[in-house]
Amino acid sequence: MVDDIFDTRFEGKDVEVGENFLQPGDDFNLIKVDPSLRRVIIGVGWDVNAFNADTLDADVSLFLLNKEIMTREDGDFIFYNQPETQDGAVRHHGDSRTGAGDGDDETITVDLQTLSYDVVSIAIAVSVYKGYEKEQNLGMLRNAYVRIVNADTDNELCRYKLDQVLDESLASGAIVASLNREGPKWHLKCDTDFVSGGLGDLARRYGLIINQE
Repeated sequence: MVDDIFDTRFEGKDVEVGENFLQPGDDFNLIKVDPSLRRVIIGVGWDVNAFNADTLDADVSLFLLNKEIMTREDGDFIFYNQPETQDGAVRHHGDSRTGAGDGDDETITVDLQTLSYDVVSIAIAVSVYKGYEKEQNLGMLRNAYVRIVNADTDNELCRYKLDQVLDESLASGAIVASLNREGPKWHLKCDTDFVSGGLGDLARRYGLIINQE
């Protein structure tokens, strides 16, 4: 059973972190820091501007990419309407529609050992639901971050604060970082790539068409 494999106890939990705060452009070797790493939690948190009349709904998604930096099939796109890969290697633990509270707002578990070897990169996306229609954008988020946690030990390996790259952005979608495979090693690359059309534009970039309803 998938529920036996994935443990959701990490959701919303603050974990102690040392010096591994990342900056734009950093390429962080996760295996060098933790050679025992097998499963990771990708945790993303944010706050929203309290003065918005219409609550901003931010979403976290993953694109599983091959060596051509494209998805192989529709199942390589993990988001609120498709929360799990068929093989159970990746699981989205639920959609937060408000960003309220402390800690992670959305988390995704990735079993790096179970993940198909054809997947060489995992693009981590943050988008605003119906951002264009509501005239909302990523620049309205505050205190945003991405962090990587060893799912078996609870240890936070690194944290990338996104305020410096999202501040004043008018885009409604972005790839904020990526997990990249290099043989047995996995790196977190802190590169941000914005799109104006939100999650739909990001999906089309990787060969997919989605229905966001």
